[in-house]
Amino acid sequence: MSHQWRTEETFQAAKGLAGLDEHQVRRWTSWHRWVTLAMLAHAFLAAATAHEHDHRPVPGELIPLTCNEIRHLFAALGITIRPAAHHLGWSTWRRRHQARSRACHYERQAAHQR
Repeated sequence: MSHQWRTEETFQAAKGLAGLDEHQVRRWTSWHRWVTLAMLAHAFLAAATAHEHDHRPVPGELIPLTCNEIRHLFAALGITIRPAAHHLGWSTWRRRHQARSRACHYERQAAHQR
């Protein structure tokens, strides 16, 4: 994978996950602050995801935590009406469902290729 492609993917991810493209530019200073904050948020999500993948074994029926899932959990836990256990349980259910979907998709692809 080329460096340019990796940079483009990272930029697209930052736009979607950290709101990099949601600032209306009026002054350079405000744009610089916004971009710095968005890139810092994206770096935090990427580092948290990498840490989870390295230090927490994932049971076979769950997919590993992704940047998007960590962002979702932070948003849900930051503005919470329900207890944290509810949000964590929902995340576990969603990741288990995604793992089952992925396994079924791979089985269907393998059956199609035979």
